[in-house]
Amino acid sequence: MKTTRRFTAKKTAATLFLLLLVAGTVWILRYRGTATLRTAQGSIFGTVYHVKYEAAQNLDTFILSELQRVDASLSVFNRQSTLSRINAGQTDCTDAMLYEVLQKAAAVSELTQGAFDVTVMPAVNAWGFGFKHGELPTGKQVDSLRQLVGYRYISLGTDSVLRKADARISLDCGAIAKGYGVDRVARLLREKGVRNYMVEIGGEVVTKGRNPQTRQPWQIGVSRPDTTGSESLQTVLSVENTAMATSGNYRNYYTVDGRKYAHTIDPRTARPVQHSLLSATVMAPDCATADAFATAFMVLGLDSARTIVESQKGLRAFFIYADGQGRLRTESVKLKP
Repeated sequence: MKTTRRFTAKKTAATLFLLLLVAGTVWILRYRGTATLRTAQGSIFGTVYHVKYEAAQNLDTFILSELQRVDASLSVFNRQSTLSRINAGQTDCTDAMLYEVLQKAAAVSELTQGAFDVTVMPAVNAWGFGFKHGELPTGKQVDSLRQLVGYRYISLGTDSVLRKADARISLDCGAIAKGYGVDRVARLLREKGVRNYMVEIGGEVVTKGRNPQTRQPWQIGVSRPDTTGSESLQTVLSVENTAMATSGNYRNYYTVDGRKYAHTIDPRTARPVQHSLLSATVMAPDCATADAFATAFMVLGLDSARTIVESQKGLRAFFIYADGQGRLRTESVKLKP
């Protein structure tokens, strides 16, 4: 009798297991059957965004809404943004997004000894790469700018209040905001249950899973430095479950009296950089961090950038530079060949 009961119980358990297995399989097949590779694209932050994601539901409006929230917090082109209002002296209170970005920015500033600095805006404007254009600044003017440029001249309290050493200090999060925007969209897609996606804003990228079309890791191209404006790729990198950002100074520049002035300004000197590094591509756990380090590396140059990548867990990099004869060279740091 006991043996019969045991057999019946085992048979019931096995049947229940099979029913659950079948139900689970049906759910998976249904999900795969309805999930579609979708593309969302448009303009934001003065550039364009492209999002590819595999989902049953169209999430385009959610994506745009999230990007608009970032714009309303961090954009210096949006006069009503939190950052613009702080720069105009209308408030000293940050919002949740700006607070998070300024914390990330401060961490990269410390690790790069000020090569990344959100207070660099006055120097960028003075050299004609921001909102103001005119004659080159004099040495005296550059020296005076250095009183307004320095990440240690601002502090962020737990009360979310931004304090400045000088009211004239202006902040520009442009070198980290695109990466942060990518992170926010990626976070949104994860919350919506999306398992395969690629988010790109102005060259800053986050990927998860695989490309649904190829079932291979996402392939992201790195542009070849070219001042003629032609588009060609230096290399293509496999980007799987990570963030990537690229910064370069080979296109945005001008020449005065035979001397080239690149748009990358060293916050520590308030002057344009002069070195052989042409492009820095950084991979990191999040895109805001990758974006900030890529900018900092264009300030630091190849040797110092390499040292930081080698010392920081989670960072990888691909550099393009000019050798002594002006020929393009590349170097990978902690990237698999």
